[in-house]
Amino acid sequence: MLKLRRFLRDYKKEVIIGPLCKLFEAILELLVPLVMADIIDVGINTLHDGGYVLRMGGLMALLAAMGLCSALFCQYFASRASQGAGTKIRRELFAHISSLSYSELDRLGTPSLITRMTNDINQVQQSIAMSIRLLTRAPFIIGGSLIMAMTINLRMSLIFFAAAALIALTLFLIMKLSVPVYAAIQKKLDKIGLISRENLSGNRVIRAFSKQETENKRVDAATEDLAKTSIRVSRLSALLSPVTYAVTNAAIIGIVWFGAVNVNIGEMQTGDIIALVSYMTQILLAMVVVANLVILMTKSSACAKRINEVFETKPTIVEKTKDYISTEENKPEKLRFENVSFSYHGGEETLSGIDFSVKRGQTVGIIGGTGCGKSSLVNLIPRFYDVSDGRVLLDGADVRDYPFAQLRGQMGIVPQQSVLFGGTIRDNLRWQKPDATDEEIIAALKTAQAYEFVSKLPHGLDSRVEQGGKNFSGGQRQRLCIARALVGEPKLLILDDSFSALDMATDAALRRGLSKCMNGMTVIIVTQRCSSIMNADLILVMDDGKIVGKGVHDELLDSCETYREIYVSQQSAEVGA
Repeated sequence: MLKLRRFLRDYKKEVIIGPLCKLFEAILELLVPLVMADIIDVGINTLHDGGYVLRMGGLMALLAAMGLCSALFCQYFASRASQGAGTKIRRELFAHISSLSYSELDRLGTPSLITRMTNDINQVQQSIAMSIRLLTRAPFIIGGSLIMAMTINLRMSLIFFAAAALIALTLFLIMKLSVPVYAAIQKKLDKIGLISRENLSGNRVIRAFSKQETENKRVDAATEDLAKTSIRVSRLSALLSPVTYAVTNAAIIGIVWFGAVNVNIGEMQTGDIIALVSYMTQILLAMVVVANLVILMTKSSACAKRINEVFETKPTIVEKTKDYISTEENKPEKLRFENVSFSYHGGEETLSGIDFSVKRGQTVGIIGGTGCGKSSLVNLIPRFYDVSDGRVLLDGADVRDYPFAQLRGQMGIVPQQSVLFGGTIRDNLRWQKPDATDEEIIAALKTAQAYEFVSKLPHGLDSRVEQGGKNFSGGQRQRLCIARALVGEPKLLILDDSFSALDMATDAALRRGLSKCMNGMTVIIVTQRCSSIMNADLILVMDDGKIVGKGVHDELLDSCETYREIYVSQQSAEVGA
């Protein structure tokens, strides 16, 4: 929690004034038993004066009203500080997550990051509010009650100290046992988030294979595991209130017992006993608050640790400079891979010995079986991952020397998974070029073979896109994503298996459209269809992370067995169909 205190810098006033208001309320609360004792000992036992009782009762009401106002001010400042800090944490955490490279995102996991962004920050936010309101008040009430008890009767105050020590020991033991369990609960929440995300995103597949019952059992197992852990920590937490009440009530019995003896021998007055019982009750209530606060702080400390883990995760892919670098844009070579090797998270090599060059304005096709490393290869160009060995050169400069804006600003990338965002079609297509005109957008839609269905929509470019583009078919989403990349007029267009949801006729029409609007644009097409890259200037054939064939279509049919097998199998499938 202490590492997150920097988010309270702009709320110093609230953090200082809030607890002071609560301390003022506590002081007023400590004065109430003394006024009550004075009413009994002076107003009733000595003076028998009803007017005095009413005046002192009015004073008690005034103390209560002032305490209420002070508490309301504290509540206001606590809300401002906690909500403001929570907003800052959430904003900065999101920005930090956005700065992380693919490697760190893969390691942390999307479900875990979502839980940390929502549930964990909410817990921290709540703990800030409760700390301002109660963290200073409860100890002050306990300490103040002990001091006031000592001023009334020093020997009787020993009962207070014994009770406070026993309750404090109970709090310490339960907190020590429950902190690791709360951390485990957060991890189990991550697991439930992962399963839920898989089920919701893959709902159609689950239904297609009639696996609803299997998935229900999987969810039941995860929730049952969470429930068992939660019950275990709840049993520990449940000990706080009964133990606290038992110790306090035993202390009250002791006060009444020994107080009665002292009253009989004339060492104490009746009002003193009432005051001591009131102070003991205040200690009880303060201890209950402390107990609940301990549970909350235990949860929030586990959550804060998980939030700090994200903040402490540094991106492995960083910019060397933010200033644009000079490149060899006039030379014929656009892209070069020099003996490149790559592995995910330091594991087994995914790519090895990759060596090829691409001329400016060429169309390059990359083909191979599933898992051969095609997507991994193109992900190295925009530096989504860094090479383990070798170099990737773009316009003669190592991609690691580029600032991200210069490197990725000249690229149009269409990933395997077609992702659209909530808004309008126009909003989605302006991602690369915010000031793109409708004419430029329509031209890109026509090239991507998407204008036909967009023009038929009731609102055209202003038609709504639901989250993830769920209101469009897979082929429509792919074409809109291709159009989005084309609107930016990229110098290098990377199509990562972006024709998979298109039929043969649309695929061919799209490729014809691309060839007409290239204007010096270099195109890299990752595909599993030979028909998509037959006319490419260069075809790279990949197998098991290596390039096993390099050339044009006719050459590869003669010289590359892997390519020939892919082509023959696809031709046979088309004839059979």
